[in-house]
Amino acid sequence: MDASKTGISKGKVITFQYILTEDSGTEVERSNPDEPRVYLHGYRNMLKGLEDALLGKCEGDEISVTLPPEKGYGIRKNDSIQRVPIKHLLTKAKRFKPGMNVKVNTRDGARDVVIVKVGKFNVDIDTNHPLAGRTVTFDIVIEKIRDATLEEKAHGHSHGSDGHEHHQ
Repeated sequence: MDASKTGISKGKVITFQYILTEDSGTEVERSNPDEPRVYLHGYRNMLKGLEDALLGKCEGDEISVTLPPEKGYGIRKNDSIQRVPIKHLLTKAKRFKPGMNVKVNTRDGARDVVIVKVGKFNVDIDTNHPLAGRTVTFDIVIEKIRDATLEEKAHGHSHGSDGHEHHQ
């Protein structure tokens, strides 16, 4: 049976475009039309609330999904300031400034954080996701649905829209 007619379910690779806005209506980010997002459904590769909303959808579907903080990027934690060496920042910049969104290397992989204070060798970061505590809306257009390869299922992530790219 054609994967595009069966709808999104675990083990399907989904290609989609999106626009992300925060509760004020301000656009936060959008996918590049030439490089749509691709993910393996059912393997915790995106926000659970978003994955739940996509379940059963088909190619060509356009949906709008609003996620409160607890289903999106989490509730804001006030005790989440940490000091880390600048060398642990994955984002490269000539000068770091308070308020900048950066990626930091952690034992669990790269994580989005916000710089609170900059020192000579260290930065104080807020480890909350930059969108923690905010209601967000994803406007999504589903472009393609296909069955995942055995390798993709074993690795737990997609290997691109055609199944041949390999990204970590």
